[in-house]
Amino acid sequence: MLHHFALLLLVAVFATGCSSRDPRYADGTVYLGGFHQSNTSAPRAASDTVSYWDGDGISGSPSIRISLGEQKAYFFKGGELVGVSAISSGREEFGTTMGNFKIIQKNRHHKSNLYGDYVDAQTGEVVKKDIDVKKDKKPPGTVFDGARMPFFMRIVGGIGMHEGFLPGYAASHGCIRMPGYMAETFFNNVSLGTPVSVTH
Repeated sequence: MLHHFALLLLVAVFATGCSSRDPRYADGTVYLGGFHQSNTSAPRAASDTVSYWDGDGISGSPSIRISLGEQKAYFFKGGELVGVSAISSGREEFGTTMGNFKIIQKNRHHKSNLYGDYVDAQTGEVVKKDIDVKKDKKPPGTVFDGARMPFFMRIVGGIGMHEGFLPGYAASHGCIRMPGYMAETFFNNVSLGTPVSVTH
């Protein structure tokens, strides 16, 4: 009996160590990954308990409201809320422009012409990572490889919604990053001219 109790206690202790919490977030945001891994250099994405889509089969004109304060994008059809996506908008020095806009371009396979990597022209190996072409000089023998922004929906200037990494806070160069499946869903349900409002 004592042996059985000790085994149950060990299982309970082990189970509580299967999720990791980031101390930056007082709300106890749980991160994917579970067990602690020895390779800590890989970025961790926040678990997504926000995003959903209920818009299939619903008619009505689409519109989107992006809340920078909430880090969420709301999708409406005919004024009815049919989907919500977690986002990561522009960080402090690259704030996302607020205002009322429309979708002015859609590009399923968009690549940035400002941000990306310098790669060896012969081998394609990354020589200098995460560069800004306006600030970082290109090393000899390299070419620019723009950051991939799948399902890009441009709303103003260089800013748009697209698939990207969501660390759980505003971290982009001004664009509105979304989880891949939500970026694709939004992309497939908007057209040129779809209204998009960006609010605080």
